[in-house]
Parts: sequence; C-alpha cells; structure tokens
Amino acid sequence: MTDLGPNAALINDPDALENLFTPALVIDLDVFDHNLTRMAAYCQQHSIAFRPHAKTHKSVEIAKRQIAVGAVGVCCATLGEADVLSNGGIDNILITTPIIGALKIKRFLELYKTSSGMMVVVDNKINAADMANAAKDEGINVDVLVALDLGLHRIGARSPEQGVEIVKAMSASDNLTFKGIHAYSGNLQHIADYSDRVKQVTAANDILRDLIAQLKAIDITPELVSGAGTGSHLIDAVDGVFNEMQVGSFIFMDIEYTEIDWPETAYEQSLFVATRVISNNRLGVVVTDGGTKRFSMGGPAPQAAGQDHWSYAFLGDEHGQITFGDHNEQPEYGAVINMIPPHCDPTVNLYDYYHIIQDGQLVDIWPIEARGAI
Repeated sequence: MTDLGPNAALINDPDALENLFTPALVIDLDVFDHNLTRMAAYCQQHSIAFRPHAKTHKSVEIAKRQIAVGAVGVCCATLGEADVLSNGGIDNILITTPIIGALKIKRFLELYKTSSGMMVVVDNKINAADMANAAKDEGINVDVLVALDLGLHRIGARSPEQGVEIVKAMSASDNLTFKGIHAYSGNLQHIADYSDRVKQVTAANDILRDLIAQLKAIDITPELVSGAGTGSHLIDAVDGVFNEMQVGSFIFMDIEYTEIDWPETAYEQSLFVATRVISNNRLGVVVTDGGTKRFSMGGPAPQAAGQDHWSYAFLGDEHGQITFGDHNEQPEYGAVINMIPPHCDPTVNLYDYYHIIQDGQLVDIWPIEARGAI
C-alpha cells in the first residue's frame, strides 16, 4: 500500500479537518474540478490542444485527471518529472527543458524507448548533434521541438534566424524528427494590467510568427506550436499562432495570479497550506506552524484565505506570524488556518502529499510522486 503520510487514518473521519497533522497541503476538490473542466472546455471551444504543464502539480493522479477531460498529454520541466509520470502510466509527455550531458541523454533515451509519444525541446545545434548521435547509437529516432526565446531569456533560440539554423540541423539528422516549436513567455504571465499584458504578449508572439514564416519559406511547417500560460492563455488562444497551450497554475492558483487583472472571472483558489495556531501569547498576533520551509520564497507573502485584513510574516523556518488587528476576530488557540501560497509550483515541491477536501471532509490523499525530481 502506498504511504499516504500521517493523516491517512483521518480519511473520511468527520473530525479530520480539526485534527489534521499540519502543515498540510490541501486541495478543495470541487474548486479544482471546476478549474480543470473550465480550462479543458475553453481549449476545446477555441480548437486549441490542451497540454497542461505538470511542473505545477508533479502528480500522476492529477495528470490522469487532466487527460481524462481532454488533455492530449502533459508537459514536464525535468527529465525526472517525465520519468515519474511515464512510469505512472502517462503518455505523450513533452519535456520543456533541453537534456544536456551524456548521462542525462542516456537516461532520456532509455525512458524514450519505453514511453509513447515523448518529445523534448532543443535550443542549440550542439545539443541537437549530441542527441542525434546518441539516438543513432541506440538505433532510434527522437521527436524534437525547437525552443524559441520570446523574451524570458531562459532557454530558446535568441532569434528566429537562429531558430531556423537549429531546425535545419535537426532536419538533417536521420535520428531526429522535427515536430514543432516550443515558445513560452514566462516573463509576461504576471503583468498586472491586462491591456499591457495583451500588448506585450502579442508583440512576443510576433517573434514566433516570424520563425514560422521563415520555416515555411524553406518548406518546413511545424506540426506543433506549443506554449502559452495561465496568465496569457486568454490572449494566446485567440491570437492564432499556437495550436496547443501549456497552462499549469490555473488548476490551483496563487497570490501572484490573483494580483493581476483578468478580463473575466479568474480561476478560483483550490490549493492551500493548512497551518495551525501554536501560540497566542502576544497581543494582536498569533504564531502558526507554517514558516519559510512550507511556502515558496521570493514573491509576495502568503495570505490567510478569506481574511483580507490579516497579514502574515515569516518568523523562521517553521513559524509564521499572523497579525489580525482590532477589527477582526482573533484566531483561536489551536485553530487551523488555510493559507494561500505565494507561488503554487515551488510550494507544491515542498510537500509529499495533497490532502483532498470535499464538503468539509478529508476524502482522499494523493502522493506528489515527482517532488524534487530532477
């Protein structure tokens, strides 16, 4: 039986939420399902393939649920994530980070031979040659996408012209099959003003259009044009350049996404960190068991769900402070407080399990199998 952690005995216990072993990562299942089916329907409505990014959730169960509502496959950020999900029965995985180094390429090819529909991005002619030579030694052909930088300056060809040269190198190999283009503008996902986001996302997509046009001029048509994200999906779905979207955070949401403008109702918060008040000996504040080791760092502070006037501050690795003010009811000693994480993806990576809540009950626990997978 799979280890489900210290709260396993509380599944279907009517007092589970009061007795929860905290800190615990919690999913509101009804909200999660609503977010998932809403995005799947949106992609179908706009005739764009749904390929959600598993770096957000790192979970076999969630990947299966995404595929069940129409996803063509998933994305993974790392080879380790792809390995875990593939071994969990997930096919059609796109790895969105180049596989560099002989050991990683060897491991990738071993996985590739046992996984159906796997693809990987390449952004360098040297990497293309290394992958092609290793694939030749294994007697296999690898499906590859060229990565294009749309301004994030993380990975990708730095210009459409460089992208064309990489695609030419791919196409010249008998052991690589060029499948399309990966282009993700992660730097634009959290632009607060929606009109400004539209302007900048559209300008970034023009770089992608340029690459597609240059490839078609030499009789190469990309089968896949894959990218987009939660913050830009409303723009990318109607811009006419992508034919599949790699949205990820929409299933959970977080403070970073709730702080930006949406032209329609935003996706709802389904992911929380359940913390507990462990001290209330100071006037106007309480201390919880959720510190820097329980939330992603580098962004806004976590926020208590439904308590806009409460403010949170880190008090160290294992402790957080909530200041509640005179006009709010004081949290009770021992109370469980659900916190909205600053950034969902790296917060998920700090936990081993999702605790699934429905109708106020703990109904299931899902392991986060790809936590920490590199």
